[in-house]
Amino acid sequence: MHDWQRVFDENVLVPPHPQRARQPSKESTAFQCVLKRLDGPLIKQGVLEVLSEVGCHLRMSLFDVTYRHFFGRTWKTTVRPVEPLPRQPSRIIFNEPVYFHTSLTYPTIVAVVEVVAEGRKRDGTLQTLSCGFGILRIFSSKPESPISTSASEDRRLRLYHGTPRALLHPLLQEPIEQNKHMTLIESCSLQFTLRPHPLLEPVFHLLPENLLVSGLQHIPGLLPAHRETGDALRKPRLQKPATWYLDDLFFTLYPSLEKFEEELLELLISDRFREGGSPLDAGALEVLERRLHVGVHNGLGFVQRPQVVVLVPEMEVALTRSASFSRKVVSSSKASSGSQALVLRSRLRLPEMVRHPVFAIVFQLEYVFNSPSGVDGSAAPVPSSSSLACMHMVRWAVWSPPLEASSGKVVLPLQGGIRPNPSHCLVYKVPPASTSSEEVKQVESGTVHFQYSQSPEGRLDTPTGHSSSPKAERRPSRKPPTSPSSPPVPPPQGLVTPQDSPVGPGLSLSQLAASTQSPAWRHSAKLASQQPDGSEPSLAQAELPLEGRISHLEADLSQTSSVPGTSFAEHLQELPFAPVHAPIVVGAQTRSSGSKLSRASVVLLQSSGFPEILDASQRPVEAVNPTDPVKFNPQKEESDSLQSNEIVLQFLALSRVPQDRQETPWPQTVYFTFQFYRFPPTTTPRLQLVKLDETGQTNAGSVSHILVLIDKDGSFDAGSPGFQLRYLVDPGFLKPGEKRWFSHYLAVQTLQVDVWDGDSLLLIGSAAVQMKHLLRQGRPAVQVSHELEVVATEYEQDVMVVSGDVTRFGSVKPIGVHTVVKGRLHLTLANVGHLGEQRVRDSKSLPPSRSRVISNDEASHFEGGSLLTCGGLRPVKNVVQAQKLADVDSELAAMLFTHSRPGAEGRQGSGLEADAVRRRKLERMRAVRLQESGGGLGGHRTGVLAQQGVLAQHARDLQVIAAYRERTKAQSIASALSLAITTEHTVYATLGTAEFFEFVLRNPHNRQRTVTVEVDTPELSLILDSQEWRHFKDAANLHTPVEEDMFHVRDGLAPQLFLRPREAAHVPFKYQTFSAVQASAVLRPEDDTDPGSLGRSSMMPTRHAKVLFRTSSGKPFAVLRLTVEPQPHVVDQVFRFYHPELTFLKKAIRLPPWHTLPGAPVGMPGEAPPLHVRCSDPNVICETQNVGPGEPRDVFLKVASGRSPEIKDFFVIIYTDRWLATPIQIWQIHLHSLQRVDVSCVTGQRTHLSLVLRGTQILRKVRAFTSHPQELTTDPKGVFVLLPHGMKDLHVGVRPLKAGSRFVHLNVVDVDCHQRVASWLVCLSCRPPLISKTFEITLAVGKRKGLNKRITYTNPYPSRRTYHLHSDHPDLLQFKEDTFQVGGGETYTIRLRFAPSQTAGKEEVLIYINDHEDKNEETFCVKVIYQ
Repeated sequence: MHDWQRVFDENVLVPPHPQRARQPSKESTAFQCVLKRLDGPLIKQGVLEVLSEVGCHLRMSLFDVTYRHFFGRTWKTTVRPVEPLPRQPSRIIFNEPVYFHTSLTYPTIVAVVEVVAEGRKRDGTLQTLSCGFGILRIFSSKPESPISTSASEDRRLRLYHGTPRALLHPLLQEPIEQNKHMTLIESCSLQFTLRPHPLLEPVFHLLPENLLVSGLQHIPGLLPAHRETGDALRKPRLQKPATWYLDDLFFTLYPSLEKFEEELLELLISDRFREGGSPLDAGALEVLERRLHVGVHNGLGFVQRPQVVVLVPEMEVALTRSASFSRKVVSSSKASSGSQALVLRSRLRLPEMVRHPVFAIVFQLEYVFNSPSGVDGSAAPVPSSSSLACMHMVRWAVWSPPLEASSGKVVLPLQGGIRPNPSHCLVYKVPPASTSSEEVKQVESGTVHFQYSQSPEGRLDTPTGHSSSPKAERRPSRKPPTSPSSPPVPPPQGLVTPQDSPVGPGLSLSQLAASTQSPAWRHSAKLASQQPDGSEPSLAQAELPLEGRISHLEADLSQTSSVPGTSFAEHLQELPFAPVHAPIVVGAQTRSSGSKLSRASVVLLQSSGFPEILDASQRPVEAVNPTDPVKFNPQKEESDSLQSNEIVLQFLALSRVPQDRQETPWPQTVYFTFQFYRFPPTTTPRLQLVKLDETGQTNAGSVSHILVLIDKDGSFDAGSPGFQLRYLVDPGFLKPGEKRWFSHYLAVQTLQVDVWDGDSLLLIGSAAVQMKHLLRQGRPAVQVSHELEVVATEYEQDVMVVSGDVTRFGSVKPIGVHTVVKGRLHLTLANVGHLGEQRVRDSKSLPPSRSRVISNDEASHFEGGSLLTCGGLRPVKNVVQAQKLADVDSELAAMLFTHSRPGAEGRQGSGLEADAVRRRKLERMRAVRLQESGGGLGGHRTGVLAQQGVLAQHARDLQVIAAYRERTKAQSIASALSLAITTEHTVYATLGTAEFFEFVLRNPHNRQRTVTVEVDTPELSLILDSQEWRHFKDAANLHTPVEEDMFHVRDGLAPQLFLRPREAAHVPFKYQTFSAVQASAVLRPEDDTDPGSLGRSSMMPTRHAKVLFRTSSGKPFAVLRLTVEPQPHVVDQVFRFYHPELTFLKKAIRLPPWHTLPGAPVGMPGEAPPLHVRCSDPNVICETQNVGPGEPRDVFLKVASGRSPEIKDFFVIIYTDRWLATPIQIWQIHLHSLQRVDVSCVTGQRTHLSLVLRGTQILRKVRAFTSHPQELTTDPKGVFVLLPHGMKDLHVGVRPLKAGSRFVHLNVVDVDCHQRVASWLVCLSCRPPLISKTFEITLAVGKRKGLNKRITYTNPYPSRRTYHLHSDHPDLLQFKEDTFQVGGGETYTIRLRFAPSQTAGKEEVLIYINDHEDKNEETFCVKVIYQ
């Protein structure tokens, strides 16, 4: 008892600020802070001269900067001696670790370290002096890295003059370190390390939150350190717990239970009278329940959540239980105190007890009262909510079990009054100490009696007179749970029967009204479902306790709560697996886009006759070097006098790379697809590839084919090469404020161009070019020429194995994914400036300010006049031109037109109502002409009748107008008045980027208001988290105040904001959209495209959003009307996947190392931030997983493909900040759905299959094309006729050159219209053949001539046979004869010619010997060594 009291008194904690308790709870995070050494002359020489035995120690405390509140407990290091050494600088070594854990993970929660010197005065008294303090930031303000330091960094803490009490001054606001009142101590610092300490999490139950403890301090419940360091918290080890059982527990109160409760009620009524001022009746308060909280306490805090049970007076027990048990309780209680007792009817089980002198069991007696619900003091008959019940702690006791004892009886005195208690709450007073006897004092405060044991079999042996119930009634009613690793526990003996423990009143009303506990205490007790043989389950066992609430009396308190890990033991652990797909060219395309043309290539292109690009003055445009750096100055672009930009794309030539196999056919025609800015996706016409003369090519890298436009009749003129596209971006095209977006687009965007075969409609490859050189920067015009690599990606098999250096940029290359350079595209980009239209703009038509702070002071006001034309511009204020109601209100015009024509009721459609005004005017003109045509007497009579009809019609119209005005008057006036509180703002939003702004909401009234914020679109949202708000403010460099817990949020309801009279509050908003609806480019050439035409705009639709601020009465308080102008976004990477139709595409796209991404810090690669991904298509599953440090990061996709030939386009947005503010990468993904054909074959051997080709509605001339013509052939080979609605077999032959799994594309194209008729995705699964012979040959590197060799082959058959020769490397090995005949049993000599090589290495070349049906007879392997 004394050990527990000592530890308890030494570790009293100051709680955090009350406002922190109202914030949502978070998981606690553990930390280890090592204070290493103090450097610098911190202690002045005068102190050393005045004091003797001078020492120095450090103090650490937790501080809340937001509320200027110290909390927790101040921790001190050991005192280190300070010697007055003349040398400088001085150094004091501490090396003391301190541990703590906290759930207040806010950037404003800091640790304050104070340096304190102490010494003896001349009279011998101890004197302490503060020498300075420092502010240690535990949490970072950046949400992507909430912990402010890495795991192994040594940091230096700067020290300031003064004491930590200065932090309580109201002038010290965040950031404190930059405050002018803080004075830095020069040449003094404290070296420390701060790191997360996850090893402390298993012992959270032994350490209270926000308690600073030293690793050298002994923690009750932990084993001492087994090393010499003595740091028990570095790798904490728990002591083995023991289970204790408490039986026959009852309380006695002085002088009796009835008088004690009567006095308690009288005192409570008098307190209510003093507080409320109105008297209460004697029956206004009554006792609802008597609760007992029982828990194990280690001096620092409760080890587990205390169990809560209900006590009842013994007379109630006597009325419901058997006589034997009542006599037993009554006799024991009366023998001890002679008064009625409070009895517990169940057994208590404490499994968290540890044999330690500080561990103790704490009993807390709590009373629950009803509270009067009315002002007049009348009490509610039944408490229906938590406001109708109040609880008060009246007594408590603590008992430390003897270390050696295993069972016994205990009588404890109860405590009360103002003494500190484990629950840190006020306790009912104890009787005054009127007597001197200590025994009498203990009896006056009350006692608690119980029996304890460590045996689960039951209670202690009691005298016969007290236990006279027969053995037949002592059968067990519950079975304790057993752990999987321990043998079954025998059922307990001696427990009371179900008859002795009748069902109680169920969950009491006070328990239903009680609020839930902290999440740290939440757990659910699982009752045993198995019953002993022959016993019926009692209703008490069927009652499950509510999770997070108080367990009721009838719940089995002797059962253990479910272990967190046991429920997961039944599930298999999922292993991560996903197919890996590398980005096509991550950075490589951009790197190659700036390649410089050789001088010979420039001369060859200029001599080919390409049209010259001229500026506005018809002068040649200045050419820039693509390798030169670009200095982008936004102000210079905006101040340019030439406001119109004419972007010119000139496609010049397409060259074949020398590494490409010459056997692979080169396309005859090509076309290109791309999308520039927000213009629609562009598909160029088919361009003919015209080969240049061999004399014009100086080397292997020269231009080989120029591009020539094909006419509609199929002819082309080689004298006018090249193809130009022009896009005019002028002030008439751009929206207000969009010019800066266009300049930013040119500065950072990479334009990706897809190159397609014009005949087969197959993708050749993709090229990317940076457009930053198109920034004119004040020049009249600029042009740049590029030589771009056309890169294609070939997929063989989806595997997880990755090879290559993952630390280099773009070097991650999974096995089975190959990027092949197909050719080089020669492209010229130009930007020609023109003078824009000189239009004088009114101040109201200027683009709105891009300020992040919007005030409702800028709300428009109703200027008078018509209620129907309030939005237009007026030349004179408060004057409006009168107009007919039917001409300005289409709804009224439709009503009048319908009323004038009774037979037109059935024709009311959208088109009829849209032009109702025009139809009504035609009816008027018809009536006028009818009146004018009535000449003479007969005409006069007809005219009179017509005039009467018109007058009657006008009278009916006036009645309709009057009724319509009365119906719409209130709505029109309300809409006009709402303009006075409406603020308009324009937001320029891009895909995935969060646009942040603050709305200054002012309360113009002299009364406080509770405002509800209603938003009509999910893309616009309030920022409720203060950390997220602070992140956006830092990014926008905004210095307005940030408020904690600004909004009151309830489930399913709109957030609410409290405004004081005349107060202005900054309400943070963000607009963010993930939807991007763009038309995909049609993958066929458009013959009707004019090569010289200007590209037309694809205007993105303007969106609108509305925020309504309502008061508690429902009336509008303020309105924010938002206009959203979508802007084009940057696409960093484009992926194109071909997949079988009606299946799921599952891919994992690997990111390059994070430090190579845009926005990453310069320097050595550090810890990778967490990744977050979003997709523009909600039907696409897109996610990423957290991996270990240094591991590559993958983005997983799961997409459902449609029917062939459907193309699905979507965007994937990647973030590295937890608030998804600004994306670091945006990928565009095209998914082509194709018909799938699976083929299993052998390498080198032809496999045949047939495909059914169905005809369309008209006769077509078609031809089959394949992406791998060397491996896949079709029959018929050339052009054939496909009949309407007919079917034709397309015979396919597959002879793969290498083993593995890969895809081959097969297209059937209409040769006249150049349209795709059918398409298949042929999935090859190739296995290698059996090799019968192996040869080896060595060749010298660098020779121009090859080497001839011979091998022999013997015909094993008795008859003459014809054989065909093939090779898997036709570029390295050629045969003199591809076909030969040999007689039965004869030998034939095969002549081989090996091509020379310029590089050293090894290569295995396979020789396939096939029969007349192209089936493999034998396979030889030749190992070629180049050295």
